[in-house]
Amino acid sequence: MASVQLPGPRVAVAAKPAAVGGFLLTPSLAVSRWRRSRGLVVRAATVVSPKYTSIKPLGDRVLVKIKTSEAKSEGGILLPVSVQTRPQGGEVVAVGGGRRFGSNSIEISVPIGAQVVYSKYAGTELKFNDTDHLILKEDDIIGILDGDDVKDLKPLNDRILIKVAEAEEQTAGGLLLTQATKEKPSVGTVVAVGPGPLGEDGNRNPLSITAGSNVMYTKYAGSEFKGEDGEYMVLRTSDVMAVLS
Repeated sequence: MASVQLPGPRVAVAAKPAAVGGFLLTPSLAVSRWRRSRGLVVRAATVVSPKYTSIKPLGDRVLVKIKTSEAKSEGGILLPVSVQTRPQGGEVVAVGGGRRFGSNSIEISVPIGAQVVYSKYAGTELKFNDTDHLILKEDDIIGILDGDDVKDLKPLNDRILIKVAEAEEQTAGGLLLTQATKEKPSVGTVVAVGPGPLGEDGNRNPLSITAGSNVMYTKYAGSEFKGEDGEYMVLRTSDVMAVLS
């Protein structure tokens, strides 16, 4: 199963929340949307009052019901909440009306019910009907993943899915490298490409990079995923430096 991990434990705020209008704010949110503790960025969620029964995103925003965190490790060990990793995916439950380009109106391309993967730190977290949600812009959604393996992910907009090349096992002089000393590759093979970004006229501009191309991309770009047959990257075409042949 494809997994994406966000570094750092998830922090629960147990103090009584403060009310602002119809929304309840956790204490950390009442002071600031973000706070830092020993180098860890803590993100507070907005708790929606029970008197509200629905949320309708506006414009190009999408409401996603976040997947439940894994309660156990791969070895079956029960994990405390403090070390459970925050998921980076979920199900689309509501969408906005889309964007306007002049007199043209472009609907959201992600349908309700789609299983999606989104960028780290994207959007605003909500607690609605005792369930974690995220409201974010359509462009923050990396792709649609209907199956369990990341190789089946369908990138959106100007993003591409790359299977990362395996790291070199030895140096040019023949010395074997340990796992810790292997240099992370910045080369891979394009597995799938998105439909392209929207132009000023509201039409899609197809990407020049095609599936099957071997490319070199900038380090630390995009989002990393671990698939059943290796590591993958999803990044924007602007992060690709060259096509190799």
